[in-house]
Amino acid sequence: MVIDLKPQKKIYFASDQHFGAPNIQDSKKREDRFVRWLDEIKKDAQVLFLMGDLFDFWHEWKYVVPKGYIRVLGKIAELKDAGIDVYFFVGNHDLWMKSYFEEELGIPVYFEKKMYEISGKQFLLAHGDGLGPGDKGYKRMKKLFTNPAAQWAFRWLHPDIAMKIANYMSQKNKLISGVEDMKFLGEDKEFLIVYSKEKLKTQKIDYFVYGHRHLPMILDLNSYSKYINLGDWIMYFTYGVFDGHNFTLETWEE
Repeated sequence: MVIDLKPQKKIYFASDQHFGAPNIQDSKKREDRFVRWLDEIKKDAQVLFLMGDLFDFWHEWKYVVPKGYIRVLGKIAELKDAGIDVYFFVGNHDLWMKSYFEEELGIPVYFEKKMYEISGKQFLLAHGDGLGPGDKGYKRMKKLFTNPAAQWAFRWLHPDIAMKIANYMSQKNKLISGVEDMKFLGEDKEFLIVYSKEKLKTQKIDYFVYGHRHLPMILDLNSYSKYINLGDWIMYFTYGVFDGHNFTLETWEE
């Protein structure tokens, strides 16, 4: 997909809000902060990429979606109605998303990495879970969670029971939630950096933009290519901005 930035416009990237965690009260404080940020970027945003794990857990039944998040969803709809393109990349916490965003908000939902050409620069965008070497336990669990039979079985649970189980597992079980040590492991051990370097052997990519790892950073991979992790809206409140020439990581401070 090709995106040509209009004059004075920018592209924004944000990931790993994990709304719903650790509890309703604390989550709402972060939700309100995120809504105020969305209000702020509305003045010059041409595109907003939501890079996954907007929710700490999300599951769609045929006629039911999780309770809450109304201000966040309403503000995203407002941006979309104002002519701002919004794209959503599914993360490991909201991988059971189906058609709700597309039908109700008109927002495309992507389950895999995707390439964009933005103002002549090549971008690889992905939430980041399951890419690169290692993390075999999570990869096996993801295959189970995305198995149609497992999804069918879970859908037959009453939503009250299903959400209680899922929220507990999402917040408590590191294997299922994909939560990793918040320390930088080094270029040779960070699986997303290793994956990006491998891609550069066969493809010219200027920017690799991920979430998932919760560690905000911009790292030069070579003379032209950069690895970017967007951080999160739990500890860092960071987001990415591309103005057509430069990519920066910024922190939302009111």
